[in-house]
Amino acid sequence: MELTKKGHACVALHREGRTLVIDPGGFSEADAAVGADAILVTHEHPDHFDESRLRAALEANPAAEIWTLRSVAERISAAFPGRVHTVGGGDAFTAAGFEVEAHGELHAVIHPDIPRVTNVGYAVTAAGAGTVFHPGDALTVPGRPVDTLLLPVHAPWSKVAEIVDYVREVRPRVAYDVHDGLLSDFGHLVYGRLLGPNGPGTAGAEHTRLEPGQSVALREG
Repeated sequence: MELTKKGHACVALHREGRTLVIDPGGFSEADAAVGADAILVTHEHPDHFDESRLRAALEANPAAEIWTLRSVAERISAAFPGRVHTVGGGDAFTAAGFEVEAHGELHAVIHPDIPRVTNVGYAVTAAGAGTVFHPGDALTVPGRPVDTLLLPVHAPWSKVAEIVDYVREVRPRVAYDVHDGLLSDFGHLVYGRLLGPNGPGTAGAEHTRLEPGQSVALREG
């Protein structure tokens, strides 16, 4: 399985000629989801869900399908009947040949005065490549082994101590940054130091960052 970083919170997973894209939102490339066989959306915020990007993908590939929460599905399912599937925490399904589990229920707290929306993370498994977990906008611990954690490294709802502790709790083999669209080059350096070998420690997890468009082969164990 190959992982390609897209802009901000979006990634693409490739395996055996098929592609699964997670969270092609408004901060990712306009064609971030084009070419996808399956698309997963964690929640309704515009940096994760952009209707024009989803429409572009489904129009480019008549066989492409979407799995997402009800709040997102209700906004696009009428235009693509039978191709948008509603999921929630605890569900398991197969999408474009990838085995997927949905974990979690709510977005992290941004501020007590701001209502919380629903959010699910996705654990995506492929034989020989292990499990990749994208939590969306919540520090959800999936309660299962994770080889590759897509780490929401910077957000209005988080602080770095929580990010460090989250990696420690999930205990992946490697953590790749996502949700980093608001960081400057200086910010990337700071987070890289704190999550690297000179920081407080991530329980042995390797931390690294991919530039948008950069790919890496994933392996199990």
